[in-house]
Amino acid sequence: MTGKRADYISWDEYFMGVAILSAHRSKDPNSQVGACIVNAANKIVGIGYNGFPIGCSDDELPWEREAPTAFETKYPYVCHAEMNAIMNKIAADLHGCRLYTTLFPCNECTKIIIQSSIAGVIYLSDKYHDSESCRAARRMFDMAGVAYEQFAPVNPQIVINFAREAEAVTRD
Repeated sequence: MTGKRADYISWDEYFMGVAILSAHRSKDPNSQVGACIVNAANKIVGIGYNGFPIGCSDDELPWEREAPTAFETKYPYVCHAEMNAIMNKIAADLHGCRLYTTLFPCNECTKIIIQSSIAGVIYLSDKYHDSESCRAARRMFDMAGVAYEQFAPVNPQIVINFAREAEAVTRD
């Protein structure tokens, strides 16, 4: 072979793939969300997924979406993927970074994204587009000048087959 491969994935596909793979770490039975923060040099500086805070048992806190009181649901306890990616950052400064997330951010994560000086958000799903939370998020992003766009993949899927990959690490 004399030239480079032509079928490699784009940066956007790579980073969204990392966000999707991170989402698979979530123990939430209903929503698995992942996020990946990338700097201007295309280096990953933070990764996160939705789950409970460190030290809070995911066997003792509720995973329910609905209950007689909010206290008995997951919502007062869960940390969203975007917040975890920001908290897990390995860079001192996120100014100008991009955040890849599998779900458009809620209004609370949007505040943290803006306060972290992240410049852009690329999201996979906009499932809650018409919710007040997402409407507020878009309003704040627009006011703060944070760009946001829905991910548009070139490849419709990327498959990870561990057995095949182990065989094909080096190709003849």
